[in-house]
This record gives sequence, structure tokens and C-alpha cells, in this order.
Amino acid sequence: MTTRQGPRAGGQSRFGQGKPAQGRFGQNKGGAGRRPGGEARDDRDGLTVLYGWHPVSEALRNPKREFRRLLATENAVSRLTEEVGELRIDPEVVKPGAITGLLGPDAVHQGLYLEAEPLAGPAFDTLPDDAVLLALDQITDPHNVGAIVRTAAAFGVTAIVTTARHSPAVTGVLAKSASGGLEHVPFVVVRNLAEALIELGERGFTRVGLDSEAPETLDAVGPRTPLVVVLGAEGKGLRQRTRECCDVMARIPFRGAIQSLNVSNAAAITLYALMPRA
Repeated sequence: MTTRQGPRAGGQSRFGQGKPAQGRFGQNKGGAGRRPGGEARDDRDGLTVLYGWHPVSEALRNPKREFRRLLATENAVSRLTEEVGELRIDPEVVKPGAITGLLGPDAVHQGLYLEAEPLAGPAFDTLPDDAVLLALDQITDPHNVGAIVRTAAAFGVTAIVTTARHSPAVTGVLAKSASGGLEHVPFVVVRNLAEALIELGERGFTRVGLDSEAPETLDAVGPRTPLVVVLGAEGKGLRQRTRECCDVMARIPFRGAIQSLNVSNAAAITLYALMPRA
């Protein structure tokens, strides 16, 4: 397989124009609600709801985040003051039950609830020459996507590309599973993943799709940048049109009896195999 020579200069990207990455979640004008599994979501205008120590404390440390409302218990406020320092928003001190009432009984909120503005995602034409992206093809489980975000943050992934439909809200359960990773890996939301992959290819990205039945292994592909790793949902994998937009399909070489992994684990192995070593 031919190695591409880097992003092609010039040309405005059709995707990722710097708009809030979660803006598509503001389509329901009916207001706030509670979703199954304890995921809090406010659909009025793209509001991002974060809860739990790691998501909230990382957001409060992020100078790019803008906040609307912070609810915290007395113990949580004390911990924030000690570990985060001066806050850019005054917390409303509440009892734990007030936060549980907003999130549902299954949410492990640790006395913290934050309403914030979505973060903007980068435009494709602003990505660096050594960019590494993850593209998610209809992965709908927020726990899986959150775990992928956490993995991406650990490996220094530049951004995650998702679709406007058939993707979980970048809030609530996903944010909790990401354990603060949302503050370090921006989302680029596109209407059509195939078109986005085509543009990335035109800009010099090697597009590697993961498939357990692929003839080539990740070792054969080897580290390279700029790179986009394309992951599909567990079970159905990548759609045919998505496959057609990849330069190569590759698999993780398994030796044991189990020949499949959770998609977030597969993402971690793939990034380790394909990202250049420092």
C-alpha cells in the first residue's frame, strides 16, 4: 500500500467548520429530560450535561469550556477548592438528592453536576500533518463511545469523527464513561461519513478500516500519519459504503480462542499498532 505524503494544501473543508460539536443535539425543543440508563440530556440548545468527579473537574480546568450551572454538595465543593483551585463559576450548594433527582437513581454523580456549552470541533482543513483521527461508523452505545474517547485521550488522538445520526449524545453517560476525556479530544460531527472519509483521503490521510475478516493485519499496515482509523459497531461492523472509502481493511491478529474484542479495546490496540512511536 502506498503511503500518502501528508495533507494536501488549500481548499476549505466541507466538514467541521468550528461549530459546537454537539450542536445537533439541540433539535428537540421540548426541553430537558431523563433518558434510560441515567443519561441526563437537555435538548433545548445543545447543552452538555456532565456529572461525576473526572468529567466535571476536567471541564472546570478546561479554559475552552463555558459554563451555565454547577450544582455541588458541600463535600464536592471542598474537594474542588482543594484540587482544582479557583473556579470560573460559582457552585450552587445542594444536597445529593437534588442531583439524583436530575439524573436518576443509577447515575454515580459523586455530588457534582455541570451544565456547559458544547466544545467546538476542528475543521478538516486546519488539521496538522501528523493528525490521527478516529471515525466511528454508527457506534451507538454511549458507554462504548465514552470508553473510546478515554482511549483516544490517552493516545493523543487529534479528533473523533461521528455522524449526526446513529451516534449517542456527547453528554451524560458518554461523558461519564470518558472520565474527563471529552476535554482533550474534540468531536467533528458530519452528516455523511463516506463523504468525510473521501475528503480526508483527498487531504492525504491514510484511511484504515478495522475488520476481523480482513486479509491484512495491523502489523502489515504499520505506523503512519496523517491517519484515520475507522471503527464500526460490534456485530455489524463497517457499512459497505464506509469500507469502499477506506484505503485498506486490517484486522487485529488474535492467537487465542476468542477472536473478537469490545470496540473500545480494539480501538486501543489499533492506535498502539498504527500510531508512530515518539
